Amino acid sequence: MILGGSQENTVLSCEGQARDGNRVHLAFGPIYGPEGSLLARVEAFNARVLAGTEPAGATAIVTHIVPNLVREVQLRKDYKALGELEQLIARILPDVVHTHSSKAGILGRHAAYAVRRRGGGLIVMGSDVLGKMRIVHTIHGPPFMPSPTPSRSGAKAGLGARFRIGVNNYIYTLAERRAATRCDRIISVADAMTAQFLAKGIGLPKQFITIYSGMEVETFTHPPAGEDRRVARQELGVGPSDMLIGTVARLAENKGHDDLLDAVAPLLKARNDVKLLWIGDGWWRARLLARIRKLGLTSSEIDLPGGMNREGRVLLTGLVPPDRVPPLLRTLDLLVHPSAREGLPRAVPQALLCGVCPIAYDVDGTGEICREFETGRLVRLGDIEGLRAAITWALENEVARSALAERGKRECLIKFSVEEMIKELDKVYRERLD
Repeated sequence: MILGGSQENTVLSCEGQARDGNRVHLAFGPIYGPEGSLLARVEAFNARVLAGTEPAGATAIVTHIVPNLVREVQLRKDYKALGELEQLIARILPDVVHTHSSKAGILGRHAAYAVRRRGGGLIVMGSDVLGKMRIVHTIHGPPFMPSPTPSRSGAKAGLGARFRIGVNNYIYTLAERRAATRCDRIISVADAMTAQFLAKGIGLPKQFITIYSGMEVETFTHPPAGEDRRVARQELGVGPSDMLIGTVARLAENKGHDDLLDAVAPLLKARNDVKLLWIGDGWWRARLLARIRKLGLTSSEIDLPGGMNREGRVLLTGLVPPDRVPPLLRTLDLLVHPSAREGLPRAVPQALLCGVCPIAYDVDGTGEICREFETGRLVRLGDIEGLRAAITWALENEVARSALAERGKRECLIKFSVEEMIKELDKVYRERLD
C-alpha cells in the first residue's frame, strides 16, 4: 500500500466497486518505507461511507493486513503468507478474488485456487449461476528486471549483478507460468504487458484483456482555487520565465534519476533559467543527493524544516500526498520519465491531462500513450544523448510541445477515466468463461 501507480489503481478499483454496493475486502502486507502509504485514503473513504456522504448503497472497504506478505522474496515468510491468504479467502468466500502486483499476485492466485478447488465460493448474480469463485490478476508492470547499467544502477554493473537478475527473472517466469494456470482472467494495463507475458509462455491468449489504469481525471484538468500553475510555481520559488523540468517517481532503482541527471546537467550549467523538480521520495535519496553534488549542481530539499530556500537547481519535494501531485505537475514545462521498467506509467497520462508534454524511455507500455511527435517524445532506453536532445528540442519549441500535450490530453480524457476502468472491470467479473 505504498504510494505508487499499482497501489492507486487498486484503491480506485476498490472504491468504485464499493460505491456500486459490492462488499469489498482489501488485503495487503505490512506498510513500511519512506514512500508513504495509501491506507489513509481507504480510511477516509470508509469515514465518508459511515457519514453518509458517499452515494447511497456504498459499502465500507474491509482491510486486512497479511503479516508475512513482505516485499522481498523470503521463502519462509512467503510460505506463511500463502497460508494466511488461504485462510482469509476461505473465511470470506468472495465471488471474485482480484490480485495485484507480482509476488502478492502469485501467492494470492495460488491461495484462491486452493480454496476454490476445495469447493469454496459460488457466484450467483440475479438468476444466473456463473460458476465458482472467479480469480482475476492484473499485471501492472513486468516482474522481470532489466539488466543493470552504470547509469541506471548508480554502480558498476558487474557479472554478479547480471547473473542474479537473470536467475531472478527465470524464477519469476516459472512462477508466473504456474500462477497463470490458477486464474481465469489476466488484465494488462497495456498491450505491451500481454505481448511480453505471452512471449515468455505465460498464460493463454484468451485469458488476457487490456484495461487501462484509471485515474480521477478532473483533479488534473480542473485545478481548484489556489492550485493553479501560477500559485504553485510561486510556492516552489520558480519564476514565470523559468523552464521547469520534472519527474514523478520514487527515488529508487530503475526509475531513471541517474539518467536524467546525466542528460540535464549540461543544460542546468549552461542555462540559469532551467530547473529540475523531483516529486517523490525513496531509499535512494541520500545517494542521489551525493550524485547531484558530485556533478557540481546545487539542490534544495523543500520538504525539510527550514526548506524554504528555493535557490537550488534541483528541487526535491520529498514525500507528497497524492492530492499534491496535480498542482505540482501543473508547475512543469516538461515531464521527463526515463524509467527502465514500467507497465504504463501513470505519471505520463497525468502530465498530459495537466497540459504538460512528456518525454519518456520507450519501455513496456509507455509508447502506447507517449508516441513520438504525436503525444510526446519517445527515447530509446539508456540513450542519454537522445534524452538530452529531446529535452532541448522541447524547451526550445514551446508551440510544438504544447500541441503534443493537447493531443495527448484529449486522448487521456477518454482512455484513463476511473469510471471507464470500473465499468470494464465489472464486465470481467461478471462474464461467462469457457
